[in-house]
Formats: sequence, structure tokens, C-alpha cells
Amino acid sequence: MTFDTIGNWSRIKLEIIAQYAVPYTRIMSGLNFKFYYIDTFSGAGLHIDRATGEDIAGSPLRVLSGHIPFDKYYFIDLDGEKADFLRNYCTQHFSDREIEVKQGDCNEVIKDTISGMTYRNYERIFCLLDPYGLHLKWDTVEIMGKKKIVDLILNFPIMDMNRNAIWHDYGKVSAQDKKRMTRFWGDESWLEVAYNPSPQSNLFDDNPLEKQPNEAVADAFRKRLKSVAGFQYVPKPIPLKNSTGATVYYLFFASQNSTANKIAKGIFTKYVG
Repeated sequence: MTFDTIGNWSRIKLEIIAQYAVPYTRIMSGLNFKFYYIDTFSGAGLHIDRATGEDIAGSPLRVLSGHIPFDKYYFIDLDGEKADFLRNYCTQHFSDREIEVKQGDCNEVIKDTISGMTYRNYERIFCLLDPYGLHLKWDTVEIMGKKKIVDLILNFPIMDMNRNAIWHDYGKVSAQDKKRMTRFWGDESWLEVAYNPSPQSNLFDDNPLEKQPNEAVADAFRKRLKSVAGFQYVPKPIPLKNSTGATVYYLFFASQNSTANKIAKGIFTKYVG
């Protein structure tokens, strides 16, 4: 099995996840809630640093290493080899934690995982949605918002969107990639966000479309997390950039809780710029 290689932007993401888990577990344990950690696209739990070649602990291992444990950890990945490796690693190194590693499409697995978790039963969830690209379904996000018990960190794959669906020449985008983008967004309103009618027409296209900047797409998704998914607090996301300065992802936080929002904004502020 080959471990994923990661860049600096992924290391920042991992730091943010681990930093948020610390106050989250402290607060939840003090309130006598049952609280769970769900990690979709969890991978094998270990990565390789692209620049140095060193082993890097992934999000599952970083959260598991926290001083105050979650009541249960759920790790989900489509890759059977990675799921098996993570399951064996957890058995060897974290036998004192209640852990379930599931292999399958997170969009389907997560529905079954959280279906019985409720607000009335004093249950809460900290969830990481970390797709590599356009592999996430909007329904998965919306279910979490409607549950009213989820603090969510979501990796918004803007570079993959630009590579596959939001091209400058929209007419050349394949029907399959348009469908994938619609599935991620939830409906076709992404077209109105990603493109505006161009002020310049030509002989071949009376109404050419002009591609909008990444910031406009991210801001519209932020509004969608609030107005459609129903999250009360969604601070401005932070762009995670590669070595050339191009934005690879936007990292979003969403919650129903004002204290959670304050904590996340404080952590995000450290990494702005």
C-alpha cells in the first residue's frame, strides 16, 4: 500500500483539526454530553511529507492522541487497504479507545452512522469532511446541518473544481463533470455563481460567459451552508495554498454553537495569509 503524499497546505489543515479537537473535548466532557468524532476520507492515518519524505500523522491519529478521548471514533474510507491499515494501527496503538473503521462511500456510510444520534439524547458530533476532489454529495452536508448537533470542518476542493468543472470555456466541460459539480453543490445554482454574462460578445456567441474568481464561489458556498444546510455559524473560510500561491482548498467551519464559532475563528486567524 502506498501512503498519500501531502503538501504544506495539508499540514496546516491537520494542525487546525487537532487544535480544534482540544477545546471541543474539554468543553463536551464538562457538559456530560456523548460526543463522537467522524472522519470521512480518513485514509490510512499516516502520510508522507512531499518536501521532506518524513512520516506525518493524519487526522485520525492526531485526534486520537488528544488527552481527553471522544466517546467513539468513526473512520471512513473507500479504499479497503487504507481502511485495513488504519484499523490494525488503531488496534495496536489505541486499544483503550472505542473505534470503528468503516470501508465504503462516506456519502452512504455516514447516513447510517449518524441516523440514531440526536440532540435530545445529548449527543454531539465533530466531523471532518475531507474529500480529495468532487467526491462529496451535498446531501451529506445538508444532513449534518439539519441534525443540529454537528461541528463541521469541510475541505472545499476549489482547484479540483477549476480543473474539471469550472473552466473558462464552460462549453467544453463534459456532461459528467458538470453532473459531479451539481452533485457536490446540491443543484445547478453553481452555474450562476461561477459564471456571469460577459460584457463582451462575439460573432459566435451572443451571450458568452465570464468565469468568476475563486473567492466568489467560496463565498456563495458559505452562504449555502447557512441558508440551505441550516448551520447557524459559518465564519469566512481560509484559503490553503500551494508553493506557487495557488489556492488548492478553502477550509470551512460550520456549527450551531456561538462558542464553537468563536474558537474556530480564533484558530483560523492564526493561518490567514
